[in-house]
Amino acid sequence: MTTRITQLSQLDLNGIYSYADYLTWRCDQAVELIKGKIMLMCPAPSLAHQRLSRKLLHPIDSYLMGKTCEVFHAPFDVRFPDRLCADQEVFTVVQPDLCVICDPRKLDSRGCLGAPDWIIEILSRENSKRDIKTKYALYQEHGVLEYWIVYPYEKTIHQFVLGDDKKYQLINMYSCDDQAVPSIFPDLAIDLTQVFQQVGDADNE
Repeated sequence: MTTRITQLSQLDLNGIYSYADYLTWRCDQAVELIKGKIMLMCPAPSLAHQRLSRKLLHPIDSYLMGKTCEVFHAPFDVRFPDRLCADQEVFTVVQPDLCVICDPRKLDSRGCLGAPDWIIEILSRENSKRDIKTKYALYQEHGVLEYWIVYPYEKTIHQFVLGDDKKYQLINMYSCDDQAVPSIFPDLAIDLTQVFQQVGDADNE
């Protein structure tokens, strides 16, 4: 009989697991898989993180109303297979803070299978290295067209866009009084004064 996994302590954090394994886990703590390795997520997002996520979600969702593209927020599984394959052959599943998917064929009852068009990650003290380095490389490798990294403490956003060479290019570094414009939606302007409002030092992790 297969052991029911209800605590992370039952898993080998140095082991390699597939999405099929991930689906069987019933742990309270959220995790991601990156190339089969377990990556622990923060137990609960901070107040600043939740405010930023909501304030970014609202203008994007309003803009996409009636369009094919959809925006989703965590928890929402995004699986990155090397090819279309069975669950036991998928070794990367992440939960971006926000992601936009324009190809409805990538959506299923479990989330997204394949690369979103646009991903936004909001940094915390625990996940900054992962989002800046590990996920940056992962999203670039799998062809996510646009990647935004939000720095709550500095109240800035770094905007990366995939170039013709399939490498990310830093095209903008927005501050809190700018209008942030996604490359894939040039007629959408997000007022960062509104986004970063109420995000002060006391709210940060």
